[in-house]
Amino acid sequence: MSTTPNASVRQAGTVDDRLSQPQVASQDHTLFKRFLSKSVLGLISLFMLIPILIVLLSWTQPVADIWSHMAEYVLPEVLKNTAILLSMVIAISGIIGTTLAWITSMYRFPGQRFFSWALMLPLAIPAYVLAFVTIGIVDFSGPLQTGLRDFGIDTAIPSVRNIWGAGLVLSLAFYPYVYLLARQAFLSQGRRAIEAGQMLGLGRGQVFFKLALPQALPWIVGGLLLASMETLADFGAVSIFNVDTFTTAIYKAWFGFFSLTTAAQLAALLIGVVFIVVLFEQYWQAKRGRSVTQGNSQRFETTTLAKWGMTLLCMLVFAVAFFIPFLQLIYWTALNFRQDFDARYIDFVTNSFMIASMTTLFIAVLAIIMAWIKRQYPDKLTKLMTTLANLGYVVPGTVLAVGIFIPIAWLDNQMIASGIISKQVLSGSVIVMLLALSTRFMTVSFQPVDRQLQRLTVNQEAAAKLLSDSAYQRWRQVVLPVLSPGVLTALLMGFVEVMKEMPITLMTRRQGWDTLAVRVFEMTSEGMWGRAALPSLLIVLVGLLPVWILLRQSDKQH
Repeated sequence: MSTTPNASVRQAGTVDDRLSQPQVASQDHTLFKRFLSKSVLGLISLFMLIPILIVLLSWTQPVADIWSHMAEYVLPEVLKNTAILLSMVIAISGIIGTTLAWITSMYRFPGQRFFSWALMLPLAIPAYVLAFVTIGIVDFSGPLQTGLRDFGIDTAIPSVRNIWGAGLVLSLAFYPYVYLLARQAFLSQGRRAIEAGQMLGLGRGQVFFKLALPQALPWIVGGLLLASMETLADFGAVSIFNVDTFTTAIYKAWFGFFSLTTAAQLAALLIGVVFIVVLFEQYWQAKRGRSVTQGNSQRFETTTLAKWGMTLLCMLVFAVAFFIPFLQLIYWTALNFRQDFDARYIDFVTNSFMIASMTTLFIAVLAIIMAWIKRQYPDKLTKLMTTLANLGYVVPGTVLAVGIFIPIAWLDNQMIASGIISKQVLSGSVIVMLLALSTRFMTVSFQPVDRQLQRLTVNQEAAAKLLSDSAYQRWRQVVLPVLSPGVLTALLMGFVEVMKEMPITLMTRRQGWDTLAVRVFEMTSEGMWGRAALPSLLIVLVGLLPVWILLRQSDKQH
């Protein structure tokens, strides 16, 4: 029986529809995955932004009586001290870090190989530890002045318990940020910069100022930005030096005036200062760009006297910023160990390791999810949400502590009002610390994971899809081997950063729940430098891990 043309068309159309159904289903599945991925990334970004938004919204609740006092007696001093500290850290850490980076990368001198990595070790000592050790050494009853008196030298050393001492200590604590990035830039320029200078008839100094320094300036400014952010975020060191800054003012407003709203409003002002600094750096970098020529490093040869001068310079900075404080911590620990070490230290160490482990695992999982979504959907919206999720690192810990505590306290009060609970449960719990610490150190985990994931090429992914239809098999056999070094780095660096963090733990913990960092704060607040040595030494020993990781990564690159 013959079919009509209309019937033939209907049959053909039916076949086409059947063939197109799997393709439509595949497209729908892809769109759903994309929507789900963007939604997950959006939720993570919102979660990380909540503390900042809460702090900014605090200005809708003015506290006139307290603010009149703050505006007259507190803010002028805070703004002046912040400006002085930032200026000192930028100038001193910039000069020290850039000078040491240049001579260790471009000159051969006795000890050059040792100092090239040893000058990074001050990163292992938290600024608040370096602060109290410095005061303990140079005080009237400290070993320096006591030793001078033993030799018949009765000259009083000026007190360092002021803003100038704080600025110097913070500069010594943070110069490695400048040193690391500047050294990478100088090593990258290498032979080409030197050869270009020699062809132009320039001397060594002219090569540095006219060729090397201008090209390395974006990297140096990047290091100075990190040092500036750490200075604005510092709480422990300025407290020890009794210098009022935004971080100490926030703490006093919360625990002195018992006004969480005032603390939040001060935190909002500090966020404004931070973002001004960040925007200025990004604007400057965008105008200059980051073009650095590549080449093998070729070192200058110089006179024996100059060589030993470089050795002495490196030795002086290394001794003051790391070696002498480290030895002093060991001495104080040995002197006070029997008196200080007791059962409470089991709790200090247990609490520190517990909160550090929980936070590190949490942000590592989030970092893997974010990095994978960013790789799969590299559009502007994804990049924006990823940037917002990593914004917490440039926000001081005191700000995040306030921003997390306010909504948690509100939730507690709502549950009490509803009769669900009879007293506050969430406020002062580990959950508050976990959320605040996660927001603060998200980028510490995300950056190494994201960089490592970028090593996975498109060809490797395509080959994996051909070898297996199972997404789990592809992840286990291809993605995880590439990703594992970055994840390990994220875990180690995140763990150490949380161990060192003081203000978040101090301001959000419940009474009696102490960590090693809190123990340091309590002992230094009472001037007991020797008894603060043991927890500080433990923190420093753990802090050597990320420094070692940074050094290994730097060695692999050069």
